[in-house]
Amino acid sequence: MNPPNPAIRLKNAWRSSHPWIFQKLVDKPPQKPKPGTIVDVFGVDNAWVGRGFYNGHSRIAVRILETDPDVAVDQAWFHDKIAQAVALRREFLKLDEVSDAWRVVHSEGDGLSGLVVDRYGELIVVEFFAAGMFRHREWIFEALRAQFPGCRFHAFAEEHVQKQESFDFHSTSGTEAEIITEYGVKFRADPAGAHKTGFFADQRENRQWLSQLAAGKTVLDLCCNTGGFAVYAAARGASEVIGVDIDQDVIAIAKGNARLNGVRPKFVQADIFPYLRDAAARGEAHDIVILDPAKMTRDREQVIPALKKYLDMNKLALGVVKPGGLLATFSCTGLVAEHEFLDMLRRAAYFSGRTIQILKVSGAGPDHPFMAHVQESRYLKAVFCRVLD
Repeated sequence: MNPPNPAIRLKNAWRSSHPWIFQKLVDKPPQKPKPGTIVDVFGVDNAWVGRGFYNGHSRIAVRILETDPDVAVDQAWFHDKIAQAVALRREFLKLDEVSDAWRVVHSEGDGLSGLVVDRYGELIVVEFFAAGMFRHREWIFEALRAQFPGCRFHAFAEEHVQKQESFDFHSTSGTEAEIITEYGVKFRADPAGAHKTGFFADQRENRQWLSQLAAGKTVLDLCCNTGGFAVYAAARGASEVIGVDIDQDVIAIAKGNARLNGVRPKFVQADIFPYLRDAAARGEAHDIVILDPAKMTRDREQVIPALKKYLDMNKLALGVVKPGGLLATFSCTGLVAEHEFLDMLRRAAYFSGRTIQILKVSGAGPDHPFMAHVQESRYLKAVFCRVLD
């Protein structure tokens, strides 16, 4: 029989179903468990609240994983949770029919707070956001091997996460890239040489939807990263495609992705702000303009400056859309709410003297689910709008 988990007690009444319990709500335990230890949490009335990870060094002191007192959080629990997440993608969403690249585990959205797993063919990329997930990584790897026999792993945690969560981890090195396919378009997923987990599978459905409108059109893909939207548009018959990004390394990957598909978009290394000002001064205009910048901030205090930057870049992007053309604009800044992003876009249209008709508002694909009571997992905003004049 397993020994009992350490007990953590709360200072205040707990009436939330959110899995995060912050440090200020937790009584300091007499013997502090190591970061990521599985603990049982008790309320001020001594009633059992839940079971999860404890981290006395993190702002999030407890991440609740289980609310059934009869269910242990052990190796079998991880095996079952990951099996359920895979079944959702394979059996319910049937993602294997459209791609061999999809998110396997979306943290709180799959009841696994602090863990993100992406699948790129035979390559499984594991990102740790919590000391508890890192501490129990061998259980996670074993559970993933059961679902993806013969797979290989790339694992990492960003430096700011390691600092916040108080653990040290040197990312997997020397990982070979994998060639993946989605909706018939090929990409090189390279977690060792690109940003984040190697490829942005969250935009899969948005790329496909927009590419259906691209045949015969001129397309400008701003902040193009590894060329997802640009390559899709070219593969679907766009007459001209230009991809712009400030990062020389991702431009190189984008060019490789274009070659994989036998298409030849033009890629330009440039800061989009001067690029767009110069393009507008030359009178350039495109049928479709895509604006998909990187995350603006992780700091709640910096949301207003982030919205200002979104406003500035969207005003410039609207200036190079033909009348009757399409602007597809995105935000992956989780702290910016959808209504804030839409209000920013309204102001961008006003200040640029354009009238926009919103056709579609969406987010990440269905392999990035979020719980209604945990909105933090919902980060991507996608707005497709027609510029009428």
